[in-house]
Amino acid sequence: MTPLLLLPGMMCDARLFGPQINALSGMRPVMTVPMDRFETMQDLAKDLLVHAPPRFAMAGLSMGGILAMEVLRQAPDRVAGLALMDTNPKAETDTVKARRTPQIAAAMSGDLRRVMRDEMKPNYLADGPNTGAILDLCMAMAMDLGPEVFIRQSKALRDRPDQQETLRGFTGPALVLCGAEDTLCPLERHELMHALMPQSHLEILPNAGHLPTLEQPALTTQALMTWLETL
Repeated sequence: MTPLLLLPGMMCDARLFGPQINALSGMRPVMTVPMDRFETMQDLAKDLLVHAPPRFAMAGLSMGGILAMEVLRQAPDRVAGLALMDTNPKAETDTVKARRTPQIAAAMSGDLRRVMRDEMKPNYLADGPNTGAILDLCMAMAMDLGPEVFIRQSKALRDRPDQQETLRGFTGPALVLCGAEDTLCPLERHELMHALMPQSHLEILPNAGHLPTLEQPALTTQALMTWLETL
């Protein structure tokens, strides 16, 4: 049975995939990949490949999807399947890069909680009955990881390469999934990834923003299960 690697988003940990881990871990080996030790996507991918099984499937959300694409670029023969969720294959724009500098400075000065509360968390979710609890979980994950991880991850995202050619070369089983109300990584980015991988399945989840694993856990899990059946 092909192992599944789960790659969380920025300032998130395994708790981002809690519902999916509970549902899938009885069916195959499931591992969550930490992304806290290095400040380039290239080094994060190299570290993952050192510790990963010889062949695996990957499901990455947001920054996790960006890292998954770099892993695919470095070791395409080891990737049995790819699920990209609420992510972006393009390099970072100059506008977003410019916002990172003051955020990094704030984190360095001990102001990470404010950055997460005022600049990051409001962009994450669609309105729903569980919004408050999910935002509280996001804050807990971020504060547990801490400012040094925030700084390293910000630099890795800022300096990431464009991965459109990487996706164009992948012909294995692929899922492209996003929340219909994701404003950070909007639908058009996912339509682009689907076009780059025409064999992929595009899944758009209603009443979800940037974190459908928590906003629409049952629908996300079902989409992942259907994808995993094709491996």
